[in-house]
Amino acid sequence: MPQISLYIDEKTLRKIEKAAKAEKKSISKWVSSKIKSSLENKWPKDYFNLFGSIKDPSFNEPDDLKEKTNLKRESL
Repeated sequence: MPQISLYIDEKTLRKIEKAAKAEKKSISKWVSSKIKSSLENKWPKDYFNLFGSIKDPSFNEPDDLKEKTNLKRESL
């Protein structure tokens, strides 16, 4: 398996060591998992460009609900 060398400051290393210990992983496995998850495509391409793209008058932000519209809750 290929290896990577990292140059990192002491403060960050201590944080990494603490996080790896909390997850019961070696530093290598912890860093590897973080790198892999950061490279995953979490959102489809141009997902955030879709906001506001629908031109339909029925897609409106609802008015704030009034407290009087809340139903009474059953006492326990």
